[in-house]
Parts: sequence; structure tokens; C-alpha cells
Amino acid sequence: MPAYVSRPMTVFGDHKVTTAEIADDIRAHHPDHPRLAAILRVVGNCGVDTRYFTRPLDTPCITGSAGITERAETAFQDSVDMAERAARAALDAAGLAAADIDAIVTAHVTGWAVPNLDVHVSARLGLRPTVRRIALTTLACAGGAQALLRAADLVAARPGSTVLVVASEVISTVYNHADSTIESMIYKSLFGDAAAAAIVTDEPSGPGIAIDDSFEYVLPDSLDRYRGRIATDGFHFDSTKKALTAADDVLPAVMDWYGPLAPDFAVIHPGSPRIISDTTASLGLTPHDSRHSTDTLAAEGNLGGVSVLRVLERTHAAAPADGARGVLVAFGPGFATAALRCHWQA
Repeated sequence: MPAYVSRPMTVFGDHKVTTAEIADDIRAHHPDHPRLAAILRVVGNCGVDTRYFTRPLDTPCITGSAGITERAETAFQDSVDMAERAARAALDAAGLAAADIDAIVTAHVTGWAVPNLDVHVSARLGLRPTVRRIALTTLACAGGAQALLRAADLVAARPGSTVLVVASEVISTVYNHADSTIESMIYKSLFGDAAAAAIVTDEPSGPGIAIDDSFEYVLPDSLDRYRGRIATDGFHFDSTKKALTAADDVLPAVMDWYGPLAPDFAVIHPGSPRIISDTTASLGLTPHDSRHSTDTLAAEGNLGGVSVLRVLERTHAAAPADGARGVLVAFGPGFATAALRCHWQA
């Protein structure tokens, strides 16, 4: 039986940052970098024009001297604040009260806290003490897709349940001038901060995707392609050259699962221009079909686990036809993939 997803509601960090501002900041902090010209070219071509941070670009927790404690505490607090706002917006849009929620699934990787985002958001919203919780804490860019997948599992296991899905990421916390590789410079320009929330049920409550099946895949021998790293000066995000082909390496498995018929629409994680274009081509679609992913990347950046929820929200603005076949796919560190086969419920 399908699981139905309401229109996600997304909130962003309060501070809009342009790619030109990031290029200026890199130039100011790395004036003697031997590959500065190449770095600035790559940053300018990363597919992102603007993104939103929870803190101004020149604050200690982004480009300053803040260490791991301040960065972690600030990032987590900001993620909770955004998560609460997004969750309240999703509840209001669905006409639900906190007492109507039977389970919550959260996706979050930035910052660190015990208890985690699930407990904090439950307390902020006043959810029932008996609410079932799944906290996904290390999935990064695959987090939103995995959260929807787990919510569908909860609905299948307990018919009649109403599940709140919340993803929140403050990825600006990995913006660190101690990192000077070309890959780390790209990440400075690629990521943005946001939270998004949606409601998952076993009965449709309005237009949106209906989840019919799900797929998870971890690429063998891929632990080092994307990975987080913690040091005294904060969080870091590292990758190897093999990361450039990681999505291409998993797409054959995704297509074997999805089947030979091209979908009518796709919700693709906007990890980079190449990830969007390669996934679009593998699905047998056109750049127009993946415009919501491209537009999200350009206007808001790679939002980590929030990204597919934001792309799905944009999809509602130009809704597919009733019954149209779709796929939602996201890629994350591991190298791990989560995908949903779905159809559009008008």
C-alpha cells in the first residue's frame, strides 16, 4: 500500500551569501595559494549562485577562529531552530496539531548532541511522550530520502499512523579555512543551510508523491569517497578523486531496480551539476525534467539531507499529471544511495 507525502515546507538560514562573496573570501584568506586562479574558476562554475547560512559569512563559526565546541553547539542549536520552524509550517499546511503525530523521523548530520534532533524537535513542538522516533544522524545528503523511506516503513508497519519527517542541516559549519584543497574550496561554495519537513500517511491528504517501493544501496569499497572528519578546529568534509564518479558507479544498480521504463518525473538530489546531469541522463530524462534540482542548486546550494525535500517542494509548483510515474534519488557518504519509486497523487 502506498505511503503519501505532503508538500514539504522548507526554511533557510537567515543570511544570503553569493558565490562572488565566497570567492572574495577565499581570495582574501588564501592569496598565495599556488592554484588560486583554478580554484576561483571552479568555484564560479559550481552551479551555485546564492545560498543561505544561519550565520553571517564573517562570523567565527564560519570563517573565523571558532573551535570544535563552539562550532558544534552553534550548528546544532541553529539546526533545531530551523527544524522547529519547518515542522510547524508542515503541520499548519496539513491542518494538523502536535497531538496528531504518531511518529517522527529526523535527518541531521551537522553539529553534535545527545539527545539528538528528534528529541529536541519533539519537545519544541509538544509531541506526545509516546511518539515513536527514528533519528538518522550520519546520512548527510541521503538523509532526506532515507527519512521518507523510513517513514513509509513506519506507515506500512502501523497503518493509520501519521509520521512527521524533518531534515535540518547547517553545513556552513564545515566552511573552514584550514582546508585548502580544491575539493574543500568547492565545498565552501557548494553548501547551504536549511530545514524541511513533510507529513507521511497511508491515505492521501492532498497532492504529492505516493511511495510505492524503496531501494538502498551501498557501493562496495567506497568508504573514503566522501567522509566527515572532526578536529579541534571544527568539522571537515573530505573526498577523493573517485568521488567524481561515485554517482555514475551506483546508477546501474539504481536502474536495475527501477526497471526499463523511464519515469515521467524525477526528484534528484542536487549534489552538483554533474550528479544532476548524469542521473537525469541515466533515467532517460531531459534537462527540463530535472530543472527543479538545477534551480535548487543555483538558488540555494546543496542542502545536504534537506535537498530532495526542497526539490520535491519545487515539484509541487509544476505538478506532474495524476498517476505520473516518478523516482526520488539521493546520494550520500558511504557511498550510499537511497531511492523511492513513486507516482503522483493529484
